[in-house]
Amino acid sequence: MSEQAGEAVPAAQKSSWTSFLKSLAGFTGDLSAMTAPPFILSPTSLTEFPAYWCERPELFAAIADGKTEQARALAVLKWFISTLKGQYTSRNESMGSEKKPLNPVLGELFYGYWPANAARGGKTTLVVEQVSHHPPITAYRIENLEKGVILTGHSAQKTSFSGGSIIVKQVGHATLTVSLPSGETEEYLITLPRLRIDGLWYGSPYIELAETSYIQSSTGWLSTIEYKGKGYFSGKSHTFKATLTPPSHVHTSPHVIEGTWHTTSKELHSGVTFHDVTSPKEEITVAPIEQQGEWESRKLWHGVATGIREGDFESAATFKGKIENEQRQRRRDESASGTTWELKHFKHTEHDPVYERLGKLFKANPPTEDGYIYLGNSPRSES
Repeated sequence: MSEQAGEAVPAAQKSSWTSFLKSLAGFTGDLSAMTAPPFILSPTSLTEFPAYWCERPELFAAIADGKTEQARALAVLKWFISTLKGQYTSRNESMGSEKKPLNPVLGELFYGYWPANAARGGKTTLVVEQVSHHPPITAYRIENLEKGVILTGHSAQKTSFSGGSIIVKQVGHATLTVSLPSGETEEYLITLPRLRIDGLWYGSPYIELAETSYIQSSTGWLSTIEYKGKGYFSGKSHTFKATLTPPSHVHTSPHVIEGTWHTTSKELHSGVTFHDVTSPKEEITVAPIEQQGEWESRKLWHGVATGIREGDFESAATFKGKIENEQRQRRRDESASGTTWELKHFKHTEHDPVYERLGKLFKANPPTEDGYIYLGNSPRSES
């Protein structure tokens, strides 16, 4: 990493970066509405991020192949750890540093799939909808129906500035369901880690995961995942320790896994490799822009994304302003007519019963959360 302040910032934008850091330091409240300097903007909308859950679709499908409760709990943990690289370091690899994604508009949609093959059975589909703008909340559904594995979840971010870093508290959770040959269904509640965005002083931000997240199975198996950055367990960035503990009636030792989530890890007792994400991931397949509807992310943001990729930030700002003004006008029109935006694929519920039931098993905090129920209406790209 650069040692001089602002060394990674383009020369023409050093003054705007310095102003941005000063405004960060004096800001109170949620940072998500702040305007970032152009060079740190991503051409990708936040609605595309749920695709990171399944960029290794064979691991998602393999969950169903576990013959025992323990084997399936291990498969869920392996798949989850293998999603973290895509979710939290892939922008650094492709764009040089972490970038601020485009803030989705209410009703924005993202559809895609990973094709069927012999290794993972049927097609795996993704449906994403921006279900709230204030606060920004994204709901998603990933299905491999042939294997009987389904992930449903929602996420939002609360951001603040502390000690030279941006702290991101991820709000929301995901529920994984596995349909077994016996006709029974297993459920897994997945909570989300906190993020710390470091490297701001140098103009080269990167994400470090912090604190603890959990995966609680309806069978009683619990994965506790502790995230530590540089200077903790091994002095390496992106270090984690995961412990899979059995339910009280199962008399077996816990599984302990240690490593770096963006490369590899090993099971502590056996020394066997647990996860390995050093091979290429599989990008999601998305319809060409000309075949997308006006609310689909890549069509909606096409002008903005083109401007950012080509370094034409003035053009990007113009397209972005047009989209945001249209959204403000829609909200004014709805307010005047006494109507509200109707969601397309999800329905909000104040209390998620799966979260409350499984959360009790490990004393989840908070003890209750809202949720979004998928309506089962397949979009165009799934048909």
